[in-house]
Amino acid sequence: MPIKYEKLLKLLEDKGYSSYRIRKEKIIGQATLTAIKNGTGGLDHRSIAKLCEFFHCQPGDIMEYVEESGE
Repeated sequence: MPIKYEKLLKLLEDKGYSSYRIRKEKIIGQATLTAIKNGTGGLDHRSIAKLCEFFHCQPGDIMEYVEESGE
């Protein structure tokens, strides 16, 4: 998957957001969080907008494009 969310995971960790708190405050769904952690899923534009509003940041602060090698 060419979009990586390590920045988002680091941001959540730095701000003290556990999986429980993320669910409780309805920041993103548990299934989405699990998919992001496993590298099998991503965020839709509404979730990106919600996260940017919540953390007062830009999309590039929570995700990045990583070019995949063409093997």
